[in-house]
Amino acid sequence: MAHLFLSPEWMDAARAIREKYRDQTPKVTMVVRFNQIVTNVPFGEGVVHSHMDTSSGELVMDLGHLDKVDATLTTDYATARTIFVEQDPQKAMEAFLMGKVKVDGDMLKLMAMQTTIPQTELGLVVAAEIRTITE
Repeated sequence: MAHLFLSPEWMDAARAIREKYRDQTPKVTMVVRFNQIVTNVPFGEGVVHSHMDTSSGELVMDLGHLDKVDATLTTDYATARTIFVEQDPQKAMEAFLMGKVKVDGDMLKLMAMQTTIPQTELGLVVAAEIRTITE
């Protein structure tokens, strides 16, 4: 069943997918904590506050903001969906260069996270499963 990206139902389904593969995924060695503000969301009040955190050695994405972060990323819903669901680094860079992504804080650490998250066959499987549950 597909859910709107970043909705509580989507977060629950994405969390369940990541949990299913938890013991098989390599650890993330770089600690990065950042908040996300996503605007023009097609549900709720039109804004979603979420975060990503690798301090546990795993990539954790959830709703709400963290207190101490390296950066805060602000973008619109369509751009966030492209970056986090499609995971196309070229489209992410284009969005940043076009001003669709604003970063407040340590941009270099945020960018470095893309290269420190292990890219594995299993990661591709997880990403594909998350795409199937995303509307």
